[in-house]
Amino acid sequence: MLSLSRLWSAVKIKFILLCGSRNGELMRTSASRATELTSTGNSEIDDATIVCFSHLRWDFVYQRPQHLLGRAARRHSVFFIEEPIFEDVDEAVLRLSPRPEGVQVGVPVLPHGLSESAKILAQRQLVENLLAGLPTTRRIFWYYTPMALLFSRHLDADVTVFDNMDQLSAFRGAPPELIALEDEMLAKADVVFTGGHSLYEAKKHRHDNIHAFPSSIDVAHFGQGRNGGAEPADQAGIPGPRIGFFGVIDERMDTALVGEVARLRPDWSFVMLGPVVKIDPAELPQRPNLHWLGGKPYAELPAYVGGWDAGFMPFALNESTRFISPTKTPEFLAAGVPVASTPIVDVIGSYGEAGLVEIAGDAQEMVSALERLMAADRAPWLARVDAKLSENSWDQTFARIYELTAEAADRKRAARGDAPLGKESAHV
Repeated sequence: MLSLSRLWSAVKIKFILLCGSRNGELMRTSASRATELTSTGNSEIDDATIVCFSHLRWDFVYQRPQHLLGRAARRHSVFFIEEPIFEDVDEAVLRLSPRPEGVQVGVPVLPHGLSESAKILAQRQLVENLLAGLPTTRRIFWYYTPMALLFSRHLDADVTVFDNMDQLSAFRGAPPELIALEDEMLAKADVVFTGGHSLYEAKKHRHDNIHAFPSSIDVAHFGQGRNGGAEPADQAGIPGPRIGFFGVIDERMDTALVGEVARLRPDWSFVMLGPVVKIDPAELPQRPNLHWLGGKPYAELPAYVGGWDAGFMPFALNESTRFISPTKTPEFLAAGVPVASTPIVDVIGSYGEAGLVEIAGDAQEMVSALERLMAADRAPWLARVDAKLSENSWDQTFARIYELTAEAADRKRAARGDAPLGKESAHV
């Protein structure tokens, strides 16, 4: 095992820019779409670099971080720092590569055999060196995981955002220290956003600047599902009626419910899209009418969803789903596909009570709900769906989040009464 002292003296920080970046220049997109954003107070952070710390991989599933930070990259340099990977390298490396949205994805590549303290130290040094090389004196820290505090708590920023999209401590395999780190994160953050209303209700007493922003929708993208078009090759041969699901397949899915619904309706085909994580794929129910097609790129999802007669969200009712606000709910609706869900609190409050989503408590209720959805006249439902979705685009959500972030930066600067933070602001 490499010693901590050896690592401290030997590690050299390298920034590897992949995919055609030139001479180590930082990627930055133009502000050509700045008019989409509210202008109140935003000039105070216009030149800030956003450094995001995430437990999610940028290329895993396209969801909330990509929607928000992709929009932020239209007017800021954005670095998206992922959790480390381990390779046969002699020294720690921050491997940077650009994405089409204008975001630089940073993957800490660490040597095998490091102790836990050495892993933290290596990431600390990588982040410090990234910050030291930035051309701007302003920065925004944007956290999705409190675990990143282990190597970044000593750093300061013009504004610190905690986008609390999920209750991570309730997920399978969560580190035991995550609960205490969340307390620290809430104390450090200048503004907090939650991924749903139930999570907001659970956290609102723990911060004085906290706001609920449930999952939003890219209507133009998923609206392609209403237009027909060529079927994806691996779905074209699946007979109808088709019932579909897309998303991460993990401990949040009630796989027993999926198997029972498929058993009750052997004449229906169930199309299941998404990567399988944290559960054994061998434990997934297998029936002739169950089709596990794996993960699909975000760009291809409308073509799949548009070929379904109905959708279903068979979430388990457990600690990991207590506070979720599924992004796929409005995505189903934007594609014009009626959907039934198990009784998830945020789905009921935002869509079930409005009659936009059917709620089902068990397999038989799910079958009955899907039968009603497929038999109903969709035109009146679609009119109500479109009215609802017009209020909840990712552009609208990002504009409000950005405004609140700028306001938090202004308040922090006024309270501090000093100049913007710069390279000297890392308190080691």
